[in-house]
Formats: sequence, structure tokens, C-alpha cells
Amino acid sequence: MHKSRLGGFIIDCENAEMDEAAAFWAAALGLSAEASKGAGEEKYRALRGKTRDMHIEVQTVDHPSRVHLDIETDDIPAEVARLERLGARRLGDVREWVVMQAPTGQRFCVVPAHTENFQSQANNWE
Repeated sequence: MHKSRLGGFIIDCENAEMDEAAAFWAAALGLSAEASKGAGEEKYRALRGKTRDMHIEVQTVDHPSRVHLDIETDDIPAEVARLERLGARRLGDVREWVVMQAPTGQRFCVVPAHTENFQSQANNWE
């Protein structure tokens, strides 16, 4: 069993199918995906869950996909393996971090847990 958690961000997905993109990120981060409400919101999916009141969305865009986020964890090898099962791939190592890429093209890092509230706010994974 290990734990992991995230910060806050907007994820740009170039020409992505929104439900698939939102499903990957929701599963990767231990959140749930919801269609954003209101006119013109079909390009957005809100991600909800243990986010420390941060606003997090997935959005479709016409420019290259990009985002940077860190997923912090108390067990880097276990978290990398979990994310690979979800479709991410390992790109390399930088110091003690692992650089990965999501199926939607964004790169992100898996890093050692370092925030003050990690234990109380992290997701538990089997």
C-alpha cells in the first residue's frame, strides 16, 4: 500500500476526446470527472476530490498539449507502476524524480512526498 497526491492545475489536451482524457486524469489522480456546467463548457471537465480546495480542470485546446504537475508519493516505484497500468509511460529519471507522459501527451513528475499535509490528504492505493 502506498499514498500519493497532487497540487493544482489546468490540463490542456490538444484535440482530445474529453471524456477519455478526463477519465485518465481522474483515475491517475484519484478524483472524479464531471462535465462543467453552463454554455460553452463542452470543452471542459472538472476534476473533484481531495484537492485542498484547488480548482482543477481538463480542457481541450488547439495548441500542443502541455501541463506540468507533480504527483507526490511515499513509494515512487509503486506509484510509477500504478500510473503505467493506467496508460502512462516512463520517460526517464531526474534526481529522485520519475518523468512520465500521460496517454494524452502531457508530461508530469512522480516525486517524493514533501508537503506538510501529505499523510492526511493523500490517496491510499493498494
